[in-house]
Amino acid sequence: MYRKRVSVLTSLILAFTLVLTACGGDKKTESSPSPAGSGSTSGGASPSASPSESAKEPTKITIMLPLNIAETPPDTIEKEIEKLTNTDLTYQFFPADTYEDKLNASFATGALPEVTYLKNQSTFIQMKEGIRDGQFWEIGPYLSEFPNLSKLKPQILENTKVDGKLYSLYIGRPLARQGIVYRKDWADKLGLKEPQTIDDVFAMAKAFTENDPDGNGQKDTVGITDRNDLIYGAFKTVASWFHTPNNWGEKDGKLAPEFEFPEYIATMDWFKKVRDAGYINKDFAATSKTDSVNLFTSGKAGIYIGSMQDVDTQLYANLVKNVPDAVVDTAALIKGPDGTATTWSIPGYNNVVLFPKMAIKDEARLKEILAFFDKMMTPEVSNVMFWGIQGAHYEVVDGKAKETDNKDLIQREVKGFKDSVIGEEETNGRLYGYYTLEARIKAEQLLRENEKIMINDPTAALDSKTYNEQGVQLQDVIKDATYQYIYGKIDAAGFQKAIDDWKKRGGDKIIEEYNAVYKK
Repeated sequence: MYRKRVSVLTSLILAFTLVLTACGGDKKTESSPSPAGSGSTSGGASPSASPSESAKEPTKITIMLPLNIAETPPDTIEKEIEKLTNTDLTYQFFPADTYEDKLNASFATGALPEVTYLKNQSTFIQMKEGIRDGQFWEIGPYLSEFPNLSKLKPQILENTKVDGKLYSLYIGRPLARQGIVYRKDWADKLGLKEPQTIDDVFAMAKAFTENDPDGNGQKDTVGITDRNDLIYGAFKTVASWFHTPNNWGEKDGKLAPEFEFPEYIATMDWFKKVRDAGYINKDFAATSKTDSVNLFTSGKAGIYIGSMQDVDTQLYANLVKNVPDAVVDTAALIKGPDGTATTWSIPGYNNVVLFPKMAIKDEARLKEILAFFDKMMTPEVSNVMFWGIQGAHYEVVDGKAKETDNKDLIQREVKGFKDSVIGEEETNGRLYGYYTLEARIKAEQLLRENEKIMINDPTAALDSKTYNEQGVQLQDVIKDATYQYIYGKIDAAGFQKAIDDWKKRGGDKIIEEYNAVYKK
């Protein structure tokens, strides 16, 4: 489903008023409040146009992207983007559930538009064959020509490269958002301070289980709530506190999978100890995220290890419905056995956008489209796309964006565009979010502190054909063995047997392929 916006009237108005148009110059805009809001003080060139630029016909661009809401959004945000960038945009929205099918069909028939968003990182992996086959423009050599695009984070750009070359722009997400959300009221009652070390986390889990933190005289609480996910549940975060490599690490100058390192074994031993003592929900390997969250929000569990950004909307908001006097806090920067703190990072992007050669015929046209994305990475445009229109969707409070109470309006009009914003606050200058819950405010600060101690995945920009084809199935071998070890069903020898099985079924080939392109 898509729509075409007629722009004849818009073009006449733009030519007549010479306002709110293309990037560059210092022409004064309309006297009405800017959609970006007066609170935006970050860098980025203003998209306001000079007279010569605003006299140009709007640049026509067609954009295909996944839709993560039920209905195609109205053109409220689209019209603002067109005004601010002097463009005539055609957005082709397709439901996220069937987006990959549409993407593959369009690629096969040569019908991809000039701007093609993928669905996620998995779709990006699938598209790498087409990238290597020369079906998409390499954009790396052009970024230095655009002042705002050149601000994108080098590390994340590196993570999106294919064979050392850059073909995509990224939609940013926090690099390291994992940490702890815990019941501060319980901790205060039991005389516990904010956890600083792995031992502190263990001690808190023990106290929350054994010392009646809710004061009802019954032994009906558990320290840690976890779920059946070794990555976004508690396991990988705790593993990073033990300094376990992030998916892959270097051993004797070569890459090896994380589960071949002693730190991974130490993490399994820690979880086994916690589970054997009853300080975690014992069936966590069969617990969904919903059920794990419910343990916390029902007042039965005191520690949630995962994304700290879950603290307000998912955790606290529902917790206080059941326990009105509950207080939560966040923590990170947990020190490992050697006294230093580390945490794991994701590649730093939620999705990427590609530029098909089947639709963009020459370099000049490519630069026109990149110029649009350069304007998108100004505070004024990125605020409109991410937060909406000031006064309707958000207000500026203390220099930050505070969403209005009309969540349905925001979801309907803004969400579809928010998912396509290039970069992040540090690079596109958009407003940071305004929060009232102290634990969430602290979480946002800890996200940036986490970036200073990140363990990066050395294979993020590398490729293994065998991993792409068999990696998910093979990872289940290790996942099952990890849970069996923690549950006491196998010992160290049994875990090694699972590693040997992983290698025989394709793991050895993955190791070989990654090392063939590592440090080339």
